[in-house]
Amino acid sequence: MSSGVLQKIAALMVSAPAGRRKVLALVLQDPERVLDESFEALAQRAGSSVPTIMRTCRDLGYPGLREFKLALAQEMAVGGSPLHRKVRLEDDAAQVITKVIKGAASAINSVPAQLSVEAVEAAARAMAAATRVDCYSVGATSSFMASDMQARLFRLGLVANAYLDMHLQLVSAATQMPGGVVFAISHVGRMPSLIEAVDVARSQGATVIALTQQDSLLAQHADIVLGIHVPEDPVMHVGTEAYLVHLTVIEILTVLVAQRLGDQAVKRLGGVHEILSTRGVDMRHHPQLSWGVDPAEPGDGA
Repeated sequence: MSSGVLQKIAALMVSAPAGRRKVLALVLQDPERVLDESFEALAQRAGSSVPTIMRTCRDLGYPGLREFKLALAQEMAVGGSPLHRKVRLEDDAAQVITKVIKGAASAINSVPAQLSVEAVEAAARAMAAATRVDCYSVGATSSFMASDMQARLFRLGLVANAYLDMHLQLVSAATQMPGGVVFAISHVGRMPSLIEAVDVARSQGATVIALTQQDSLLAQHADIVLGIHVPEDPVMHVGTEAYLVHLTVIEILTVLVAQRLGDQAVKRLGGVHEILSTRGVDMRHHPQLSWGVDPAEPGDGA
């Protein structure tokens, strides 16, 4: 990997002071573990200190651990074959299982390094207080997530809709108002129809929250950006790992919204759970359907 993170680490190992060499060695030994760790945990394993970890990151050209982790996660996600970033054509089934799972875990582990705490808290506050939340998306993957977000908010007791059609998105945006929220999901973030819809919503006074890449066109047109980047999938334009990362952000946001709604959300969720567990097709003890004649009953000829 030319000028990659791991290559920088290997080069710095030659001249780094002993304390920083220990930190660098731990990264090279198990980079995926480092993605899961805090400053404190990494410093404890290295027998070092948080300031030493910070200085090591700066030596590598990164302002802090967050930026370093993001670069490391992105590098680890690149490579492989046209089938998958980590899987090679000659890998057996066991290797495929391991590599696909590690790839998914690595992508999800990159979320803390990318997701702004301030942005996600602002998004949760806006949604919890919204008069209406309209979820917009473009593409099959994002459309599923917009529908999922709508269902989550609806279960919490909020007025929420999901609009997947570009015409309906414009109608929704035109009927938005101050106090309303538009939640727009697009990893690529360049679809003109979606940009147009969020611009109309903002002109009506609504707050636009975008789940997209930090530097996308959609991000530039949003009030609150939940910026997430996943390296491009070799097979699909927006691959499974981007989907998993977005779904993780949606889960985080749902929990934060529920916290802000408090007892109202707890009571609502409890009621929904009770109904679904005792009625309908999802109930645990649904009566078994039988289309035959009960052998205990006499037949027509009896």
